[in-house]
Amino acid sequence: MKTLTLGRTDITVTDWCLGTMTFGNQTPQDDAHRQIDMALDAGLNFMDCAEMYPVNPVSKETAGRSEEYLGAWFEKSGRRNDWVLATKVAGPNGGFVRDGAGYTGANIEGAIDESLRRLKTDMIDLYQLHWPDRGTWAFRNNWTYDPSGQDRTQTLDHMHDVLSGLEKAVKAGKIRAIGLSNETAWGATKWCDLAEEHKLPRMATIQNEYSLLCRHIDTDLSETMVNEDVTLLSFSPLAAGLLTGKYQNGVIPKASRMDLNVDLGGRKTDQVFDAVQGYLDIAAKHDLDPVHMAMAWQATRPFAVSAIFGATTAEQLEQILAGRDVTLSDAVLTDIATVYKAYPMPY
Repeated sequence: MKTLTLGRTDITVTDWCLGTMTFGNQTPQDDAHRQIDMALDAGLNFMDCAEMYPVNPVSKETAGRSEEYLGAWFEKSGRRNDWVLATKVAGPNGGFVRDGAGYTGANIEGAIDESLRRLKTDMIDLYQLHWPDRGTWAFRNNWTYDPSGQDRTQTLDHMHDVLSGLEKAVKAGKIRAIGLSNETAWGATKWCDLAEEHKLPRMATIQNEYSLLCRHIDTDLSETMVNEDVTLLSFSPLAAGLLTGKYQNGVIPKASRMDLNVDLGGRKTDQVFDAVQGYLDIAAKHDLDPVHMAMAWQATRPFAVSAIFGATTAEQLEQILAGRDVTLSDAVLTDIATVYKAYPMPY
């Protein structure tokens, strides 16, 4: 693993980040705490959560439980300072959180306080906006995305209002840095522009889906990240488990994500399994674990990336961590490019 700096901050993290969205649902607390220990022992220092986690499914009854599991580990271990801690405030898509109010300059401090309480800490290193208030093309919404109904003035006013609320939290020492999630190139640019214009906290990161199977951000958003110094926190680098190969040939392991979420959030398509097989064949040709290949590929991108990966069990995490020092040869990257051209958008 390598280390990198988040945006224009002084926060240094590993280029792998432990995702915790299954903690409290698929992953019980004892296993979750074991995973935190394992990741720390493997050299990771970066961990990501959200106030609406766990997922599969997301529900009002479990919202906040993942943060509570992290808080219990911090309290038990006394090792809060060993981690760069990231979490997220729910946007209007988290309908049961604040009754769908999303985040505003007025209510975001209360949301931060609730996360701090659950996490049993007095400071969050990176606080992210989980979903744009105006909507986004993420999560397969790209097929029908229509921004024509957006009100530009209203959007910019909302951004300024939220940045003003976040500034208060930064000055109070409750958060160190801020970031985005599921944002667009235009949105990310305007957040940065407004911050600079009004001398408000600047977005350091953007957490969007990115994997061998999902490369939308390679176009305009990559240019935004490079020119605006916004670090990518890529989620689903294993494409919700598809890139492990465990779902090939119609197999659906019991209690797996596909067992709980039949279409994997729109990722299960007629062509995706052919694309996956192409990448599995590359891994076999070069004697690589396909999981390790998919994770190592993230480090080859022409922009800064910290890849957020999750594991339902400690055993799965052990397999992923075993590849933390794998690098890919030019021959592997050439083969990957060939498969990508054949299957540029499998879902």
